[in-house]
Amino acid sequence: MKIGLYFGSFNPIHTGHLIIAEHVVSHCDVQQVWLVVSPQNPLKSSSGLLNENHRMHLVRLAIDDNLKLKATNIEFKLPRPSYTIDTLTFLKEKHPAYSFSVIVGSDSYKNLKKWKNSELLLKGYNFIVYQRPGFSIVDFPKLSTTILEAPLLDISSTKIRNLIKTGKSIKYMVSEEVRIEIENQNFYK
Repeated sequence: MKIGLYFGSFNPIHTGHLIIAEHVVSHCDVQQVWLVVSPQNPLKSSSGLLNENHRMHLVRLAIDDNLKLKATNIEFKLPRPSYTIDTLTFLKEKHPAYSFSVIVGSDSYKNLKKWKNSELLLKGYNFIVYQRPGFSIVDFPKLSTTILEAPLLDISSTKIRNLIKTGKSIKYMVSEEVRIEIENQNFYK
């Protein structure tokens, strides 16, 4: 089975994430997209992160009706911070018959040299890169890279958290199930 791995903090998951995941599974050579909830990104601060189990729950709520999307907490069981190469090595051992591609925005792909064992990642795995404004893909390594023109929204988890903190609506920025759960649990206040 061909799996696209979409790593993220998903703090919280929003409509932009869902559009990208759906676009990849519909337009690329993958049968499923797994949303990998990262407990701690080594290149970002962990302050302000909602508990990983709550974030995982929100991801599951957001994709519950889509059989081509799957939420995974695989990184919860691995050493922290989470490194993509370690997760991929673990997944390859656990699922030797599967092939994995890494889904990233062109902004993250541009920083790939900062990732642990980036040369092994580029040689061993396909990257599905969706273009983000201001981050050209022209000078990027071309080893096993699929460039994707995905529809993008100007939404970020940071903006959503700030709206919640100031008592503003996040309706339509997240799925309705996620919005209701965030409000019911008083997340991000």
